[in-house]
Amino acid sequence: MNILKQDLSSENTLIHSKSISQWCKSHPLVMNLIDTKPVFWENLRLEETQHALDKLAISKDNLLDSSDRLDRFAPFLSKVFSDIKDHGIIESELIKVDSLQDKLSEYFSIPLPGNLYLKCDHQLAISGSIKARGGFYEVLKLAEEIALSKGLISLNDNYSKLSDSSCQELFSKYKIVVGSTGNLGLSIGIMSKKIGFEVTVHMSSDAKQWKKDKLRDIGVKVYEYEGDYEEAVSAGRQTAKGDKYCHFIDDENSIDLFMGYAVAALRLENQLKAQSIIVDKDHPLFVYLPCGVGGAPGGICWGLKTVFKDNIHCFFAEPTHSPAMLLGLYTGLHEKISVADLGIDNKTQADGLAVGRPSGFVGKNLEHLINGCYTLSDDTMFELLALTYQCENLTLEPSAAAGIQGIKNVLENKTYLLKHELDTKLNNITHIAWTTGGNMVPKKQMEEFIGYGKQLLID
Repeated sequence: MNILKQDLSSENTLIHSKSISQWCKSHPLVMNLIDTKPVFWENLRLEETQHALDKLAISKDNLLDSSDRLDRFAPFLSKVFSDIKDHGIIESELIKVDSLQDKLSEYFSIPLPGNLYLKCDHQLAISGSIKARGGFYEVLKLAEEIALSKGLISLNDNYSKLSDSSCQELFSKYKIVVGSTGNLGLSIGIMSKKIGFEVTVHMSSDAKQWKKDKLRDIGVKVYEYEGDYEEAVSAGRQTAKGDKYCHFIDDENSIDLFMGYAVAALRLENQLKAQSIIVDKDHPLFVYLPCGVGGAPGGICWGLKTVFKDNIHCFFAEPTHSPAMLLGLYTGLHEKISVADLGIDNKTQADGLAVGRPSGFVGKNLEHLINGCYTLSDDTMFELLALTYQCENLTLEPSAAAGIQGIKNVLENKTYLLKHELDTKLNNITHIAWTTGGNMVPKKQMEEFIGYGKQLLID
């Protein structure tokens, strides 16, 4: 039991002028969040998709522009990274996982109608995580802006010329700074070094040591902090202030990160068409996205809503000890509330999701678009990654397995299904769990992950 539960009647601890006991009365899920129990939350502020999209300052034109930018960089990426196979386009597979779905039905002890797929961002080239989308995009966009402003390229040029020594010499005058729990720092570090930028990553105590070592091995400056994600980001932001040659990548508020992630929606649309998967009112699409501060799932959710409108349902997955986005959305306080305010320790093995305070930018822009959130325990994530390995021979890190829980949470929530008139369409639903990282995890570490998950399943 969380220590705060023993003091719920106290009026001394106030969170935005309300005591914890008052919060529990007005927002009943708060009690379960405090006790770090798994919860499922349906967003009652959800609006008709186009109506919600029309309120925002970003549009499909911005999405298409971002996609075009990544296309322009394809020749450069193909030239400097030998492991990019598809002509410089970094994309992951969409795979149907019937064996896993059958096993999950047994594991959850409920029928799982519909079709389950994994969007395998854990296999994305170069960085092995979803952060290859937004992280790479923001670094590349900055490089393009610099090169265009100095007359080194035009929009119609072959961008492979950006690897020339003259461009590298120019880029070496610029610095990139980012705060991270792990995978974002990896993606920013890898791409920035390849471009030629000087790069510094400020990493929280939650970040795995192998990720810090990997960055240092390629020449990235890494600063470590005893505190959590917020401390690392704050330190990074502070060091970048006042330096016109230093660009701080703001995981909490960056529109460029957001748009880089959003391009995934256009790629997924093409993959669904290639596999003859229909998405319409009678064949809805459900997507389950692991969530840390919110930038990656937020960008993807916005992109998917822009493409598929009301035919898609997006849910964010968080650890029971780090329910930052759920708390921000549920209370309506967004970045003005932290899990620490409720005495929740923000300690999780899902390091990429170890965030105590959500992105206000994402929460406020998507509060009428996100269908809901759920939390799950670390042990459940380990069990799910072990099952995925056993059934599909795929290696996920704990945070990447969080989305797999979503199919169970939605299908057993009869109220949600009836409200959205889905009770007669269960067999037509396409479920996609977004697997966000794992391919760069050292073999020994991955074996420990899988071994621990298998043991939990036995016990």
